[in-house]
Amino acid sequence: MITLPNSKHGMLSVALAITLSACGESAQLPISAGIGPHPQLPKPNPTVIPTVNIAQAVGWPADTKPIPASGMTVNAFAEKLDHPRWLYVLPTGDVLVAETNAPQRPDDGWGIKGWLMQRVMSKAGAGTPSANRITLLRDIDGDGIAETRSVFLEGLNSPFGMALIGDDFYVANTDALLKFRYNDGETHIAGPGVKVLDLPAGPINHHWTKNLLASRDGTRLYVTVGSNSNVAENGMDQELERAAIWEVDPRQNSYRIYASGLRNPNGLAWEPDGGALLTVVNERDEIGSDLVPDYLTSVPQGSFFGWPYSYYGNHLDQRIQPQRPDLVATATAPDYALGPHTASLGLVYSHRNHWPAPFNNGVFIGQHGSWNREPRSGYRVIFVPFQADKPSGAPIDILTGFINENDEAYGRPVGVAIDKRAALLVADDVGNTIWRVTALAPQ
Repeated sequence: MITLPNSKHGMLSVALAITLSACGESAQLPISAGIGPHPQLPKPNPTVIPTVNIAQAVGWPADTKPIPASGMTVNAFAEKLDHPRWLYVLPTGDVLVAETNAPQRPDDGWGIKGWLMQRVMSKAGAGTPSANRITLLRDIDGDGIAETRSVFLEGLNSPFGMALIGDDFYVANTDALLKFRYNDGETHIAGPGVKVLDLPAGPINHHWTKNLLASRDGTRLYVTVGSNSNVAENGMDQELERAAIWEVDPRQNSYRIYASGLRNPNGLAWEPDGGALLTVVNERDEIGSDLVPDYLTSVPQGSFFGWPYSYYGNHLDQRIQPQRPDLVATATAPDYALGPHTASLGLVYSHRNHWPAPFNNGVFIGQHGSWNREPRSGYRVIFVPFQADKPSGAPIDILTGFINENDEAYGRPVGVAIDKRAALLVADDVGNTIWRVTALAPQ
């Protein structure tokens, strides 16, 4: 039996919970219809009870690992971590991993819907307390396996994004941007951090992750701040300066809104030729399995991407009242759709000769996997090729096999990074593993 908050009867059976979870609708289009520069966008199909379809997290059995693409191999770089979500590679080659989970959010779970979503997140492997630390992994002998691990920073608050500028190491906690003094090669930072500025958080804090990317000249930091809701159901007063990318001047402890209308931006990268800022964004839920595709896009300064009033340019979301036609008229359509509800999070650019074509020019993306789609989407790592500074062509599966034959999740990919020897690293927060993918040498 499960206690359901705010129920006058007090107790509901597990069968009722399963019935609620099974309600909803199914996709009418293949996942491929929601991928590419011109995705199909059918009419919305909302339901009273949202589609809830998530794989039970079970972890990887012994001697089991994801399935790499043809011509590639994968091994465990580090195992038995505590919910590893985000990665950063230091100039020394040491790999930092944020072992982190959602903070306490007392106002983000009220009512039947909130209760149901808490159960969904628990089933997905996201119900454990946050370790609140950054761990340093060192591959001493260069065999692609970390021989040592050290607590690099601890006592943080749901840390996520990391960036090093000179001797300053920046960490994006869920509620603040912090700066620490870093000495080259050290395995633990003992000195206290300095707060650069506060970041939006609070008792709702619906999209809690905050990612970081330094500008190429090191004078600015770009910070992702997700929305405080699905589609502003908590009121626009709760969305102040959220659903945006901030541009921070760390020397002045100041910021401005660089771009807005981005429901939940996560991964950030620089396109190396044209210099555009790239991001991947999780779009809105609960208007059908075919809507709305997550996306990869360049982000011009001052751009607005529609949230919450519209999606994919000027496609209105009728749930939002009153509307803002003045804003919708300025909404930018994204560059490339990544499939509906894929939860695309990790993003890293590959522009190196170490990878064979087409993998030497494009982006790797970690797709954490859907909860609001039937059938499921995501649960894989993909590569999107680029041509003439833009995504071009169909995505290519890099790592699959995260869902087993019993419809359970062995793992869920999140952050991705390129290590010092050009291998792809993938943080798997359900499998508690960092996977390392390399291209096999030509025969």
